[in-house]
Order: sequence, then structure tokens, then C-alpha cells
Amino acid sequence: MTPSPTSPAPDHEPRPGRAPRWSRDRWLATADTLLRATAPYASPGQALLALPGPVSASGAWSDGLEGFARTFLLAAFRVRGQDGADPDGLLGRYAEGLRHGTDPTSPERWPRIDERRQAVVEAASIAVGLAETRPWLWERLSDGVRGRTVAWLAGVVGTSGYRNNWLWFQNVVEAFLASVGGPWDQADLDRNEELAEALYVGDGWYSDGRGRDGRRQTFDWYAGWAWHLYPVLHARIEGRGPAPRHAERLRAYLEQAQHLVGSGGAPVLQGRSVTYRFAVLAPFWAGALADATPLSPGATGVLTSAVAGHFLDRGAVDERGLLPVGWHGRYDRLRQLYSGGASPYWASKGFAGLLLPPDHPVWTAPDETPPAWRQEQVTLLRAPGWLVAGTPSDGIVRVLNHGSDRLLEPEAQAHGDDPFYRRVGYANVVSPQLSPQDLAEPSDSHVALLDGGGRPSHRDGIERVRADDRVAVSRSRVRWLDVPGSGPGGDHAGWATVRRGPVVTTASVVRGPHEVRLAWWTPAVVPGPGAPAAGADLDADVAWPADPGPWAFQVGGWPLAADQDGDLRTESGDGWVRVARSNGTTSVLRGLRGLDLAGAHRRAGADPFGAASMVPWLRGSGPAAAGDVVAALVVLTGDAGSVDLDAVGSVALAPDGSAVEVRWRDGAVDTVPR
Repeated sequence: MTPSPTSPAPDHEPRPGRAPRWSRDRWLATADTLLRATAPYASPGQALLALPGPVSASGAWSDGLEGFARTFLLAAFRVRGQDGADPDGLLGRYAEGLRHGTDPTSPERWPRIDERRQAVVEAASIAVGLAETRPWLWERLSDGVRGRTVAWLAGVVGTSGYRNNWLWFQNVVEAFLASVGGPWDQADLDRNEELAEALYVGDGWYSDGRGRDGRRQTFDWYAGWAWHLYPVLHARIEGRGPAPRHAERLRAYLEQAQHLVGSGGAPVLQGRSVTYRFAVLAPFWAGALADATPLSPGATGVLTSAVAGHFLDRGAVDERGLLPVGWHGRYDRLRQLYSGGASPYWASKGFAGLLLPPDHPVWTAPDETPPAWRQEQVTLLRAPGWLVAGTPSDGIVRVLNHGSDRLLEPEAQAHGDDPFYRRVGYANVVSPQLSPQDLAEPSDSHVALLDGGGRPSHRDGIERVRADDRVAVSRSRVRWLDVPGSGPGGDHAGWATVRRGPVVTTASVVRGPHEVRLAWWTPAVVPGPGAPAAGADLDADVAWPADPGPWAFQVGGWPLAADQDGDLRTESGDGWVRVARSNGTTSVLRGLRGLDLAGAHRRAGADPFGAASMVPWLRGSGPAAAGDVVAALVVLTGDAGSVDLDAVGSVALAPDGSAVEVRWRDGAVDTVPR
């Protein structure tokens, strides 16, 4: 049976054409409002800013420094952009903080870099802020405060061990120190340059570190708000333009990154530290500052305004005027352990456009629609291994992930999926489900094998198989994570245990909002005694027992959330299920091959988009044998009436069994190798 589409009145995301583009004065006013709201949380000497929210793993002392440094960055952009105009006396506030924070005898002193590693991050913001406001702040400080500030920042000189975007913090701190006659070390810069080049993977993308086995597959917004922003800020400290290779890479990155922001201003929610919100704008501003962007000034103005408006219109700033941990409103589960109450103020990077003078074309040019928003399109981002499907009519962007995994955990450590990196799908209007149950038993935007107890497998490291403009294929050896109260008894005395499974291959075939998701499993190649054979899983003999099977497939669809449970509706039938939000956003699954059972998980408190959420799913009613192909039509749309559940005519094996053929109703055929 094919369900008839329901068509509630859509409540689409606001289009940039409907929302006014922000003037420079509005950006200034927003920065001033954010800074005023933080003032009551400063210590008496202004050195520590104890903002409400969770305490980070670095502790409250470090969090106080973080509050100072990240708000100072915003103040610096604001004052430098106005050529020193400072109607709220911001620089006086931060000068006082510098006096107390760098005084080793002060009760408000900052942790040294050798006391709290997090201080490296905050030192970079302080260095950038001091460089940008040098005529109005640094040059007016007393010799004693300048000397103590140099001594505190110099704690980074000669340090090492940076393996990701942190190398840029050392670079900008040492650049500032050099500019004021302080200590610095060329060996630090040479080492960081070598590492940065080793992490560049092409098309403007950097992997933010290396994974467990050396793979460069950590892709997220850090590519923009760290790897591309800091070369521009570093060059400004040194009074020059960015190096040609940095400018070329920034331009290439922005050509692709524009596709990760929907036409209503909503960025894709993927990767760690998404609580930084507006910071996704940092590379777009960097491109304008360095004249290294494929976007016209009018398109840059439209895109940046849409993103800022999206967050402000949806509660990113709370009733106290603060940015809490969360995406829209406060939601602590979105954070990583290094994030505290002040961490969201890296959103300050999203105001780097204030460094552009009032007569810059970004502020004066006519509005222009960014190219990514002009038509429905599917775009391959080859470096991160993503197929991106954008539909400007509803403002939705979908990322099908076949290349980013951030696999850091040692094989012998019990670990499950990282929900921010290893789901098959990410989008800008949905979030991974983050309840303890969902972390232990993932289902949303996920392909799993169900064990004998019905528990879903986790996706481990991703091996790329194929990627082109419509088809992406990857595979991963799966595992089951057993935590107390679930699964069979473990085989060691730790808190959690793992059972290893076979290799699951997953494929996405994409046409607009319609995706055909395919999967099959094959046995893992286990090495025998001696050296592993070619193609063997090199970790197959490490620590964990194998699950005996048999296994059935489960395909999870896009999760939807709402403020109240009653705002979500679900309907299902033989091999199909639909979840719809009252504003018209709809998530649909239809079984095309080997998936005949349908349903939806209901969750509470699992999603930053709303208190209630639902995840549609399809399952096979019986075990899947090795090589058996399952397939589902997976749809996320803002217009329920646009869902074509009959878009796919058939999914069948090629006569020789070497490929799967997806035949669309119009006769087009996509071939997926097996």
C-alpha cells in the first residue's frame, strides 16, 4: 500500500528575501547587546567572567578565563571596526581584567598555560584582541601590565603536542608576542606549518587531526572557524595579507561550505562544538577580509544576515541576553566535556565582519542570492566524503556522510558511535538523538544490524568505496556496545563491553530530497597466525569477542522534534512510516527491498530542537544473509506534498550480481557496485 501524502499548511523557514538583510549598525548593536549582558557576571577586577551553565572539564577557574577571552574577542572586533570608538567603555573593562588576570598575586589571576591546557585556546583570543585594538588598549597599558601580559602569553612558547587546529593558537600568540618584542620560537612555527600541511586534504578542507589509524577523516565546522579564520587573523597581526595558498584554500572551502547553510539561514548541525552557533560565519567573513571568496559582497551579506537572524529568531539568546550552551535555546547534552558556560562565546567569531570598514561592498552592495540557494541541487564534497542535497524551496540541507568519522578511540577501548560524526545523515533542521538510550542504541539516520536481542549495531571507522555526483558508498565493521543493564554479560571487569560484528556496506543514491539508502553485510576478514593477509581487518584479533548472529537490518530515518509531543504526528502501513511536524516538515521511510516492518521511536529530552522527538524506522522481519541487499526510500522535506513515495521503480541486483541497480520511475538508472 502506498500512503497518500498529507499536506498540513507549511510553516517554512524564513527566506532571505523575506527577512531584511542586516545593516552594519545592526551587527554593531547586536554585539553591544551581547557584551552588556555579560558584564554582571565579571569578577570585581573584571579578569574572570563566570557565566551561567555547566562547568567544563577544565574547571570553573579556566571557564572564568574563557569568559574573559571570548567576550574580549567580540569587543575587539567591535572597537577595531569603529576605528577605536568605544561608547560602552569596553576597553577599560578589559584593561582592568588584564591588570588583575596577569598579576600572579591577584585572587583573580588567570591559570597559566602549564596549569590549564585550555589556557592555550583563550590566549589566542586575547592575543588577537590585543592586536586588533593595539592603539587604544595595548599602547595605553602600563609597562607593568604589558610585561606581565607578555609573560603570561609566553607560556605557549616552546610548547608542543598540538595535533589539530590548536596549532593555530600557538601561531597567533607567538605572532603577537613578536610584534611587541616578546619571546617567540621559529621552531614552533616550522613544526606547526609541517603539521598543518599534513592535515590538508584538498578542496579547501583540513582534517582536524588524525584518527586512530592515522586517517584524516575528521571533518566539521572547525575547517572554517579555525583552519581558515586564523591564517587571516595571523596575517593581520603581522600587517600583511594571507599567504597565497591560504587564500586559495579559503576560496575553495567557501565554494563548498555555502552548500552547508540552508536558504533560511540554518546551518547543518554536525560535528563537535556546534554550540558556537554564529561562528559558522567566520570563514565567510574571512573570505571578505582577505578578498578570497567566490561569493559576491551582496551574497556574503545575505548569507551572514540569514544565519544570524536564524539563531536570534529561535532563542539562541536567552531572557538574560546570554548565549547558553545549546543550538537554539539551552540544551546541555549538545556540549562536549571541554565546553562550559562561556564556551558559546566563540560565537564572537561570527562578528569578524565588523572588521570590514563601513564603505566595504559587503555593507553597500545590492542583495544577491548565494549560488547554493538558487536551485535544487546535489553536490559532492569529495574531501569530507559528503553528498549534500539542498532544496531552497524549503530551506533544508541534507548531508549524506560517507567519509567523516573522527575515529580517535583505541580499538581496545569500549566505544560506540560518535553521534556527531558517524551517522549516515545530517541536516540543518534535525539533530542526532542524544539521550543515553540513543547513544547506547543508535537509530536516527543510521543503518544497523540488530543482534539476537534486537539491539542495533554501531558504525565504527568509515572506509570510502565510491563517491560521485549522485552515489556515495562506504563500509564499516560494526559493533555492539553493552552497557550496564543491557546486552549479555561482558567478558571483562570494565563498565562497558563490546561485541564485534561483520562489515556493513552502506550506499546513498540521491535525487533532490529523495535518497535511496542501500545496505548489505559481508564477513570480516580475520587474520590468522602471522602477518595479516591482504585486505584483512588489522584489528580483528584485538580484545573483543564476535557476536554470533543472526542479524536483521534496521534503517533509521530523519528524526523530527517539536516543543510538544502533540506537534508530532505519525502514520504507518506495510513497509512505510511517516512522521510529520505541525509546520509541515516531514520525515518518511518506505521499504524498497528486504524491509517490511515499520514504526517510530518516541523520545523525550533527546533533541535540541524540541522536548519531544520521533525517529522513524524500517526493519527486516527475518535475518539477512551475507550479501542480502536491503533498500529504503528516505525523505526529509519541508513540504509534505512534495514527497513522491513512488519515485523509485525498482531496486534489483545486476544479472551478474556485481552491482545494485536503482531504477527511478522516469527510467533513469543508478548503479551501485557491490
